Amino acid sequence: MVTLLLTDVPVDIDRDSARRAAAEELSDPKYQSARPGALQEFGQWLAEQVAKLLNGVSNVVPGGIFGVLLVLVVLIVLVVVIRLRTGKIARASRADRVVFGGKRQSADDYRRAAAEAAAAGRYDDAVRDRFRAVVRALEERALLDTRSGRTADEAAAEAGVLLPNVAADLRDGARLFDDVHYGGREGTEAAYRTLTDLDERCRRERPVAMAAS
Repeated sequence: MVTLLLTDVPVDIDRDSARRAAAEELSDPKYQSARPGALQEFGQWLAEQVAKLLNGVSNVVPGGIFGVLLVLVVLIVLVVVIRLRTGKIARASRADRVVFGGKRQSADDYRRAAAEAAAAGRYDDAVRDRFRAVVRALEERALLDTRSGRTADEAAAEAGVLLPNVAADLRDGARLFDDVHYGGREGTEAAYRTLTDLDERCRRERPVAMAAS
């Protein structure tokens, strides 16, 4: 029986017959279904190209492949930081942290509202209105131009140029305002008194341009 089967198998197959036999075998649907799709092939090709690129760069970057990955991470972090500081997120953040959210009152009106809030123990409102009194008084003295959209930090920085003796205190006052009004911290009597003292000092200070003249 075995001898009969062996004699049925052609021993000598020419090239054309072998090619036809291989083509018929590979045309079987089971081979077609096992073949990777176009998307998978592209993914494999892309992975190979990235690997070649990383290997090539690693030859000239200290630390090899780990050095390349570290450089990539640093670049990504830099891009994120730049976008946060200058992009739409940063602009939206600044727009949401303005000193005056509605119609302006006079500096005296803000002082009066702050004093009333402090007397009632509402130190959140007292801190907000007392810092607004500081900024509004600077506007009334023309040390700051009257414009919308100014943040507490911007007001402190601009006023600090003309009032250098209180520049650091203005920055601290801006931080108190932001912490209470936007940061969710509770206002305190100490914070209110700090801003009251800042308001009085700013009223007494002469801007450097006028002092020089």
